[in-house]
Amino acid sequence: MLPIVDKPLIQYAVEEAIAAGVTKLVFVTGASKRAIEDHFDVDPELERALTESGKTDLLASIKDIVPDHVSCVYIRQGEPLGLGHAVLCARPAIGDEPFYVHLADDLIAGKPGCLEQMAGQYRIHGSSVVAVEEVPLRNTSSYGIVAVENAAHGKRMTKIVEKPNPEDAPSNLAVVGRYLLVPEIFEKLEATGRGAGGEIQLTDAIADLLNEASVYAYSFTGDRYDCGSKLGYLQATVAYGLAHHEIGAEFASFLKGVVKEKMSTN
Repeated sequence: MLPIVDKPLIQYAVEEAIAAGVTKLVFVTGASKRAIEDHFDVDPELERALTESGKTDLLASIKDIVPDHVSCVYIRQGEPLGLGHAVLCARPAIGDEPFYVHLADDLIAGKPGCLEQMAGQYRIHGSSVVAVEEVPLRNTSSYGIVAVENAAHGKRMTKIVEKPNPEDAPSNLAVVGRYLLVPEIFEKLEATGRGAGGEIQLTDAIADLLNEASVYAYSFTGDRYDCGSKLGYLQATVAYGLAHHEIGAEFASFLKGVVKEKMSTN
């Protein structure tokens, strides 16, 4: 729910998913955390107050958060057992269809959006797709890391390892917070024990899936901001602030002044 300029990260995630053709949004949340559910819920009193006060722009902004043709499903993850467990919790709502996994703290600015790009890759080869990005080798212990081989339709994964030390990493291609997975992954998750950090790792289930099916690593087009870190969050705020249609120019002028002043005092 952390805001980037004027929208929370989860709303950017929803907008990216809808642009990629999603019609059902499944939110997996922790117990007693209702902020996300409340954000996307209807608030008749607020809508009526905005209507009566003539604030049509604000009214349109809250009514358009989730279009009418898109449904929202909320599922509680009873215990914090990792990303793989969270994905498994969503199984009843997903069924036997391919689906996206979107981690909202990885904000990716791209046109088209990262998920839409990945959907194009799925249409080409009909297999799971995982978004990847090159990272410094010293940072591999913070990511799932993949090894790939060139195939007819892209880079097919040959190996995926959760948070390896630099000396053990198969490459510097890191998995980021976007996946397009086939439903067979659920069977793998059911059989996956606790891995790194004592959690059920989605990475381990994907590694198991590699034994039976192709999984493609996709280097997306766009800029990624790790909003789970202080620096990444600030970088995203500045980048999106500069691109904002209402305040971008004024914000750029402000930043120029700050930089000029900083340089003059050094």
